[in-house]
Amino acid sequence: MEDQDLQEMFGRRGTGPLAGTIVADFSRVLAGPYATMMLADLGATVIKVEGKTGDDTRHWAPPRRGDDATYFLTANRNKHSVVLDFKDEEDLAFAQQLAARADVLVENFKAGGLAKYGLDYDTVSAVNPGIVYASVTGFGRGNPQPGYDLLIQGLSGFMSVTGSEESGPVKAGVAVVDVITGLHTAVGILGALTHRKDTGVGQLVETNLLSSALSGLANQTSAYVAGGVTPQAMGNKHPSLYPYQPMPTAEGEIIIACGNDKQFARLAEVLGHPEWAADERFANFADRNVNRDDLEPELIAALSEKTNQEWFDILTEAGLPCAPINSIAQGVDLASTLGLEPVAEAGSGDRVIPTVRNPIRLSETPPSYELAPPTLGDSTEAVKAWLRAAE
Repeated sequence: MEDQDLQEMFGRRGTGPLAGTIVADFSRVLAGPYATMMLADLGATVIKVEGKTGDDTRHWAPPRRGDDATYFLTANRNKHSVVLDFKDEEDLAFAQQLAARADVLVENFKAGGLAKYGLDYDTVSAVNPGIVYASVTGFGRGNPQPGYDLLIQGLSGFMSVTGSEESGPVKAGVAVVDVITGLHTAVGILGALTHRKDTGVGQLVETNLLSSALSGLANQTSAYVAGGVTPQAMGNKHPSLYPYQPMPTAEGEIIIACGNDKQFARLAEVLGHPEWAADERFANFADRNVNRDDLEPELIAALSEKTNQEWFDILTEAGLPCAPINSIAQGVDLASTLGLEPVAEAGSGDRVIPTVRNPIRLSETPPSYELAPPTLGDSTEAVKAWLRAAE
């Protein structure tokens, strides 16, 4: 019984660039599930293996939508849930057989934690040499300590540049390291699948939270690695650009983002102070950074003449990058207004869940939203039947 039969069993159409790809998802929480959801949106058949109580995030609530924790709904659409107890001999055999049949396996157990179940890369690849086996850990394969997003935000230095001098270190308002790691994992898997298509050979794909955090810190990490400078907390300010931060107005704040000297000159003109662009203290990036304490009071004085919404309209009309500080609700509404359709309803029939649309747009093979995030064990018997028939 091939993947086409499996998809027919589940009632999926099997569309998308990854249609026909079977993914055994042994991951939990966010980084791994986010990666496998990206693959599922692109057509892969993702079988999510859960223990008796399910993925931890099924219980991370509030908030909820009905009986579902919205955290779980975040990263699990387009998947099929299978409940398997690795301590049960028959269930473990099913898990091993699934690994032997899959094109991709994703796991984020503690480093080395699957070896005792015969589900580690060496064991699985011996019987399934074409497997693309993605292992997500906190600190790399040789370091078994568990990793959580908050820990990595602290350990990587992320929190040290996210707060301000007054607040002290502050975490991001979302598990940003998990999301970045999930994206890195998905990219690695796609690269390995391309290699397998050319050679027939699978491989081990490894990502870890700490390395992904350091990569995601981008220019901040580069400041240290390439420049020997340890970045410091600057709150909402930017170490290299000015003005590039929220600024007070007559009512509320507005974010001003000047990415080049031409934009600053235009800003100065719109604010009624064209002389700023000719002032040797402010003429270019380097000078504005050094003399930002001189420039900032003048900017604030000029902005105090109108409200943030008035300035938003004026500066936008002038082609200058600016923004109010929205709530998430306002951000979703803005995307809707712009025609970006940020909400996609996943599923059909009596289980349809609003989810955040996959941001990738493909003109020929767009992401699909056929399946709502699964209820616990909704496909256990179907997958077991498929595995028995394959055997």
